[in-house]
Amino acid sequence: MVDVLVIGGGNAALCAALMAREAGASVLLLESAPREWRGGNSQHTRNLRCMHDAPQDVLVDAYPEEEFWQDLLKVTGGITNEHLARLTIRASSSCRPWMQKHGVRFQPPLSGALHVARTNAFFMGGGKALVNAYYRSAEALGVDIRYDTPVDSLELDGRRFVAARGGNRRFEARACVLAAGGFESNREWLREAWGQNERGEWPADNFLIRGTRFNKGVLIKHMSDAGADMIGDPSQSHCVAIDARAPLYDGGICTRIDCVSLGVVVNRDAERFYDEGEDFWPKRYAIWGRLVAHQPGQIGYSIIDSKAIGRFMPPVFPGEKADTLPELARKLGLPQARFMETLTRYNNACRDGTFDHTALDDCHTEGLSPPKTHWARRIETPPFYGYALRPGITFTYLGLKTNDRAQVHFGGIASENLFVAGEMMAGNVLGKGYTAGVGMSIGTAFGRIAGTQAARAAFETTEATSAAV
Repeated sequence: MVDVLVIGGGNAALCAALMAREAGASVLLLESAPREWRGGNSQHTRNLRCMHDAPQDVLVDAYPEEEFWQDLLKVTGGITNEHLARLTIRASSSCRPWMQKHGVRFQPPLSGALHVARTNAFFMGGGKALVNAYYRSAEALGVDIRYDTPVDSLELDGRRFVAARGGNRRFEARACVLAAGGFESNREWLREAWGQNERGEWPADNFLIRGTRFNKGVLIKHMSDAGADMIGDPSQSHCVAIDARAPLYDGGICTRIDCVSLGVVVNRDAERFYDEGEDFWPKRYAIWGRLVAHQPGQIGYSIIDSKAIGRFMPPVFPGEKADTLPELARKLGLPQARFMETLTRYNNACRDGTFDHTALDDCHTEGLSPPKTHWARRIETPPFYGYALRPGITFTYLGLKTNDRAQVHFGGIASENLFVAGEMMAGNVLGKGYTAGVGMSIGTAFGRIAGTQAARAAFETTEATSAAV
């Protein structure tokens, strides 16, 4: 029997395994994916949102706790546990030296990643490099790692963890950390969560999965059935507008379309439906997947002209290109007359100002609904470009309710030896919405807490057994 069993193979699971091992516990980590797909959604990440009161190597200026909290409060609409959110924020200020000790390297943000040099620390080599560094460190420290080992149920004695089961295999441990991700690749559950809309459509049928294909939510459902306290809305998720040509799974960061704030977005009826210039893109990009999900056919189109080129991270697939707006409408399959009416109305509503995409500038529309609050410039300079958008689910927010010791709860009472981290508990902090890098902040903070607490629980179990003998 091992001291600590960690179920999952992404950032949160690895942080838990490393912390438990550093505390002296024997650790077994079970990753459902094969080795080449290890790391869950963490392999697709690229940065960590960090609180800091002064410049820190790759982070410029300061990003104090209160500003981080206000950013989180805004995107969640207040649907968050302030105590756990502030715990995450404070933990983000001190985790980087520990990460570096385990081989993670940081770099300044890429030139196309606007507005995040102050708030986010970027991983050298992206999330794949971070995951590989953690696995190398875990192996060197003696963590036992098993790939292709999904877990479908737990054995519990009341609130106490006894063992995990996967098929015919059984894994006993003195304590356990659940960090197996959300249910975003479970299409039937997504359909159930989103239901059927007033047009008779099943929106989830048109969702693409930005993240791993292995997150089926098996343990979330099992824990719910076992009476664990749950938190979060099953329809809420980190949902981004991505290129409609992206693969069904594992498209990752490169499928995101980042020019939304530099132009307009229309639906398949060629009508605008939201303010594209509401706030800086890293604070608002994650609302656009859900916005597109509520449009007819779950599709939208981002439209820009040549003035926008070079001001955003270019997507992996080139957009449709045309010398005239009517030609662009035809290439995108949009109703040409309505498209021209929408663009003409928008262009006429634009008020000249001093354009500055690095600030909340004074370029806006007047008399237009929905308005464009910032960065509103006429779309009139050929060539013109259009990108078809689909909702891209990164991870879901329904999960296990927890506390500042990362404990799983049953009927409001905390388990002594069962803990949770990462996407399986992110809904405690993220009731809805998202801001760039905060998922890694949550996973790192609670992964480290869960690993430390699991090791402590394992030792207490050993001491109690010894005393009884």
